[in-house]
Amino acid sequence: MDFAGKDCLITGGLGFIGSNLAHRLVALGASVHIVDSLIPGHGGNYHNLVGIEHKVTVTEADMRDQAMRSLVRHRDVIFNLAGQVSHLDSMSDPETDLQINCRSQMILMELVRHENPGAIVVYTSTRQIYGKPLDLPVSENHPIRPVDVNGVNNVAGEMYHLLYHDVYGIKTVSLRLTNTYGPRMLLTKGSTQGFITTFVRAALEGGEITLYGDGEQRRDMNEVSDVVEALLRAASTPECFGLAFNLGHFEVVTLRQVAETLQTICPRLTLRYIPWPEEKKRIDIGDYYADFSRFSSTTQWLPRVDLTTGLERMVEFYRVNRQHYWGAL
Repeated sequence: MDFAGKDCLITGGLGFIGSNLAHRLVALGASVHIVDSLIPGHGGNYHNLVGIEHKVTVTEADMRDQAMRSLVRHRDVIFNLAGQVSHLDSMSDPETDLQINCRSQMILMELVRHENPGAIVVYTSTRQIYGKPLDLPVSENHPIRPVDVNGVNNVAGEMYHLLYHDVYGIKTVSLRLTNTYGPRMLLTKGSTQGFITTFVRAALEGGEITLYGDGEQRRDMNEVSDVVEALLRAASTPECFGLAFNLGHFEVVTLRQVAETLQTICPRLTLRYIPWPEEKKRIDIGDYYADFSRFSSTTQWLPRVDLTTGLERMVEFYRVNRQHYWGAL
């Protein structure tokens, strides 16, 4: 798809992935509309739009608000990125996770059905829906066995999108994201939105990274520019519609390797190993890395950014912009 002149809506567009997508769409000549609820702690940040703030329109609204009815009309593509991503928060406050990750998704698909059934809708799901892998790498045929409330609600959110394709013919596609990192990510102290936020903040503060167990848990990680490219290709490839796909990376690394790479970039960083806290151990999925060959063969997408390059870019971004993401150090 040539995005020049296309009318695009990004839900959660003031957040990490959404804002990076907005920058790319503006560069491609698209008309970009953003809706974000700006729920505290979820990553929405107007500073994420610096450089394009006068080239996009922003509506502060919840996905369940009536304002969404007019926002979905006449859009060529809806990138549905809004969601609650914390696994720990979903266990301590399951009702909120249900409202954001499940009910809101059904409401959006109903609005698209009635107001704009010709739109393309790209939804971001998560690797977390698989739970603890039975075998590696994890393909889309792996059983769906989430280990927390967030995973259960993401399964439901994804299924609404795929159901509305099968029943109503709406052009939907779901991407199951693995660990995504890069510029414009929330780095609030004490963030529950994944290990990389804690790691990078500690590196920039010259602090300490705490690794659970031996730190040998394996992961694949995508730098956000690769994820943005995947979102664009998903929207541009009719063969994707009605299907769910894994994203992933050729490079499989341990959490210890991630920490040591950051230590090379930020030499004041120190590492410490402790036993697993029980509340985290209960919902940890162990090793995970994806088989993303299905998406690659369908769209010719491949991850381009290696871990060292991606972390160097991320650290440099926050060295310049950190005051906008977590206050004075």
